[in-house]
Amino acid sequence: MIEFKEFSFRYREGAEPVVKDISLAIPDGCFVGITGAAGSGKSTLTYAINGIIPHCYPGDFYGAVSVESCDTVETSLTDLSRMVGSVCQDIDSQMVSTVVEDEILYGLENFAVPRDEIPARVDEALASMGIEDLRDRTIDSLSGGQKQKVAVASVIALHPKVLVLDEPTAELDPASSVAVFDLLARYAREHGTTVVVVEQKIALLSDYADLLVIVDNGRIRFADTPDAVLAHSDELLALGVNCPRATTLMNALGKQGLYAGPTVRNVAQAASALQEVLA
Repeated sequence: MIEFKEFSFRYREGAEPVVKDISLAIPDGCFVGITGAAGSGKSTLTYAINGIIPHCYPGDFYGAVSVESCDTVETSLTDLSRMVGSVCQDIDSQMVSTVVEDEILYGLENFAVPRDEIPARVDEALASMGIEDLRDRTIDSLSGGQKQKVAVASVIALHPKVLVLDEPTAELDPASSVAVFDLLARYAREHGTTVVVVEQKIALLSDYADLLVIVDNGRIRFADTPDAVLAHSDELLALGVNCPRATTLMNALGKQGLYAGPTVRNVAQAASALQEVLA
């Protein structure tokens, strides 16, 4: 669905490329988590997928990026936005209407979705995010988590083949963060949508992602299953990526020859593993 081929990019005002020699293939229907230290180039990768680079942010573009075999440089931003739905980190800046239903209608009308399809699309989007009760609420009366769900609903109403989210839980509490990821994962499974999420919470990504990508100084250091990536907890820490404490503990016990089981990603798994270690 998405392919980077030796992709590098330098913003016009920058002295050096922000990302360098990125090669990565993302299969159709894959849930991808991208993380790394601040300034590592994570968001630039999402901009390359949805066409913001180079159509909005000019600079030196090397290599190629394609979505469903469409080159993102040669394909117009309008055509790309039909395939790729994007939810930015600053949700308030993305909202264009004052009422929830109007927010969802806005994209449908802009893309000239047939009038007889619109009511069903709005209902489906609201139901997919579990926010049917918010239909008539004003945007400014919503919590951060509710706004996040409305933003996602307004995008999935367009039936994109790819959904890109940049720090979707940055301002959410743990419970709301899990709720948003639950909804994204369920939607992706039900519709076969490819989901790409940039997120600092590696523990959260590890519970949902099929592919976990670690970016460091503009390069991909790891791109593998969450278990395979988390096995390198010491290296991740050196890159500024904080692994779950449960993972770090069990990896340390493994190095001492006290644990030889699969990679641990959360407290529940660690508790179970420790029972075996102490037995």
